[in-house]
Amino acid sequence: MKEKNSPVSELILQLRGVDVSKYDDSFLNKSLQKRIRETHCITEESYYNYLEQNNKEGEYFLDSLNISYTGFFRNPLTFAVLEGIILPSIVLKNANTKRKEIRIWSAACAAGQETYSLAILLEELKNGDNEKMNFRIFATDQDDVQVNEARDGKYFAAALNNVNLKRVNQWFTKPGDTYSVKQELKMNIDFSVFDLFSEQLGCPPASIFGDFDLVVCANLLFYYKPDYQKKILEKTGNCLVNDGYLITGEAERDVLMRHNYREVFPQSAIFQKIACG
Repeated sequence: MKEKNSPVSELILQLRGVDVSKYDDSFLNKSLQKRIRETHCITEESYYNYLEQNNKEGEYFLDSLNISYTGFFRNPLTFAVLEGIILPSIVLKNANTKRKEIRIWSAACAAGQETYSLAILLEELKNGDNEKMNFRIFATDQDDVQVNEARDGKYFAAALNNVNLKRVNQWFTKPGDTYSVKQELKMNIDFSVFDLFSEQLGCPPASIFGDFDLVVCANLLFYYKPDYQKKILEKTGNCLVNDGYLITGEAERDVLMRHNYREVFPQSAIFQKIACG
C-alpha cells in the first residue's frame, strides 16, 4: 500500500512538479517547520495556504531541501585511510592491470570541498613516486547553483580550517577576501548536474561508462527513505569496478551493512561490496 503524502508535499508536487516524498520524514518535517517559522505562518494549514498563494515560496521550500553542508577533509579518519592506504593500493592495482587512470565519482559534490580534497590527495600522490599516474574526478550534484559554486572554487577562510598551511599555500590563491582554488587543481575534474534518481542515466554522462575505482556519496543517504537509499546504492554500486570502494558518512554505516557492504577499516566509512558466493 502506497504511503500517503502530506498536504504540503502534494501541493509542492502540483505546483512545482517535484516529488519530495522521497525524503526522510523527520528531515522533511524539520524543513517544513523551518519554512513555517520563517514565513510566520504558525500552523501547517496556514503555511499550506501561504504556499498556495505565493509562487516563490515553492522555490524557497525546495531550496531548503538542498543538502549542501560539506567541508574540506571533513572526516579526518576517512581521508587519512584514503591517503595512506586506499589510493596507493588503487595505483598499484591499476599499474598491475595496465589501467590508464584512477576514476572517481564525487556523487553529491555540493560546493566542491570534498571534490577538491580528493584532488589534492591525488595530485600529491602523483607528485611523489607516481609521476605517470593519471586520474579523473567526476563531480556531480542535482543543484546547478551548487555545481557552479563548486566549479568556481572560491571559499572564505573559515572553510579551510581542516586544510594545513602547506596545502593552502600550494593549492589556493587569495586575491581578495576569499581563497580561490588554483586552476591546475581543477584540470582533472569534470563538474556537472546529475540526478541520482534519474531513470534514464546510470552514471554521469561525462564519464561515459562509469567504471569508477571509488565513489564518494557521504552524508546523503540518511536524508532519504529506505527505498530511495536502496536506489542510490544500486546506482553507485553498479558504477564501481570489481573491488571498488564506496565512501559514505559515519552515521550511514548501518545502511551500508544492510545492503551487503563491509567496512574495509573500522570507523573509516569506506566500504566494499561483499561478493556473493
